[in-house]
Amino acid sequence: MTGHIDSVKTYTTVWIALLILTAVTTTVAYVDLGPLNVVVALTIAAVKMLLVTLFFMHVRHSTKLTKLVISGATLWLAILIVLTLADYISRGWL
Repeated sequence: MTGHIDSVKTYTTVWIALLILTAVTTTVAYVDLGPLNVVVALTIAAVKMLLVTLFFMHVRHSTKLTKLVISGATLWLAILIVLTLADYISRGWL
């Protein structure tokens, strides 16, 4: 069984993008965006997670079953985050 191998240029480009996104995350941490601080930080983190998953974990060249399992895990994480936020937001009403 042979796997797909990406070029060094692809890995270097993704690595540089991750470094830039890390610098943007650090910069945004010092800027007061009000309630959008968390949204921006989570968006950048999600993009970084997507890059690592697709390129370094080779998911973009994986089987449909692997993609389905990762999609299910991401959906489950989203459900847990929504339930946690629903609990957190509703605490002030008591």
